[in-house]
Amino acid sequence: MAHFLIWSSLAFLLYVHFGYPLLLDVWRRLAGRPVKKGFWEPTVSILIAVHNERDTIEAKLLNCLGLDYPLEKLQVVVVLDAPTDGTDAILGRYETGAVSVVTLSERKGKAGALNHAVPAARGEILVFADARQLFERGALRELVANFHDPDVGCASGELVLLDENGREASDGMGIYWRYEKWMRAQEARIHSMLGATGAIYAIRREFYKPMRPDTILDDMAVPMNIVLCGKRAVFDGAAHAYDRVSASPEIEYGRKVRTLMGNYQLLARMPELLSPIHNPVWLQFFSHKVARLLVPYALVVLFVANLFALNGPYLVLFAAQCSWYLLAGVGGFLSRHSLAREVAPVLIATTSSKRKRIAT
Repeated sequence: MAHFLIWSSLAFLLYVHFGYPLLLDVWRRLAGRPVKKGFWEPTVSILIAVHNERDTIEAKLLNCLGLDYPLEKLQVVVVLDAPTDGTDAILGRYETGAVSVVTLSERKGKAGALNHAVPAARGEILVFADARQLFERGALRELVANFHDPDVGCASGELVLLDENGREASDGMGIYWRYEKWMRAQEARIHSMLGATGAIYAIRREFYKPMRPDTILDDMAVPMNIVLCGKRAVFDGAAHAYDRVSASPEIEYGRKVRTLMGNYQLLARMPELLSPIHNPVWLQFFSHKVARLLVPYALVVLFVANLFALNGPYLVLFAAQCSWYLLAGVGGFLSRHSLAREVAPVLIATTSSKRKRIAT
C-alpha cells in the first residue's frame, strides 16, 4: 500500500508540473486555434477601482489618456471606493468628458466598486485596470484587436514585472511569472485561458455579470463566466502593462494566500466549472487550477507513505524530501532575516527622529 501511494503521488506531482505543460505544448501544435485579430476602433471604457491611491492615480490617468487610441472613443471611469487619503481631490482636476468619476461613500471592495463602474461606462469594450501598473502606449489597440474575432469574449494583456534596473525580473518571482504566462498563452491558443491578468484585461460589455461584492478574484470570475457562456478568453502577449516586482516576501506571501482563497471561493460559487458537460475547458481547469490546490495534500501523502518504505531507492527519495524541506525552511528564514536587516535601520531612524521632536 505504501508503495502504491508513493508512486501515485509522484505521478500526480509530475503530471501537474511537467506532464500538463508538455500536453499543452503538443495540443497547441496539433489543434491550436489562432485568434483572428483585426484593426478596428470600437468605443472603449477603462475601469479603475481605487481606494487610497493618491501617489499613483495621477500617473495612471495621464498614462490612459496618452494611449495610442482616439480620445473621442475612449472613456476612463474611476470608482472612488471611499478614499481617506485625498485621492478624490486629485481626481477632481481631471474630471472631464474623457474621465468619469463615481464616488462611493462606503467601502465596497474591488468587485463591488466595479459593479458601480459598469453602469457609468459608455464603451462597447470594457477594459479593467489597476492604479499602480502602467500600459504600454499601444497596449489598448493590441488588446481591442482581439475582439475583431467574434468568438472572443475576453482578452488579457501581459503584465511585465520589472526589477530595480528597469529590466524584466529574472529572480524567482520573475521566473515563476514567465512560466505562468507561458501556460496561459498555450491554453488560450487551444481555447481559453483560465484567469486574466487583473492589471490589463478586457471584455465585451454585454458579457459583464455583476459580481458578489466580496469576490476575491474578479480576474478569474469574469473570464470564466464568459467561457461558460460559450466564448473564448484569450491571452495577448503584445498588450503590455508594467509593474515592479515585489521586494517583500511578506507582501508576496499575502498575494499567494489571497489567490489561494480566491480559487477556493471560485469553486464554491461556480461548481459548474468542475463539470465536463458545462465547462469547455474542463481538462485545463482541473489540471491548472484544481490539481494545484491538491499538490500540498499529495506532498503530505508522499512523505507519510515514504516513512513506511525506507529501503533502497525509497530511502534516497525520503532523504531528498527531507533535504528539500530543510532548504525551503532555511531559505524562508534567511529571507525574513534579510528583510529585518533592511527594515531595522529605517525603524531606528524614524524612532530617533520622533525622540528629537519630542525633546524639542
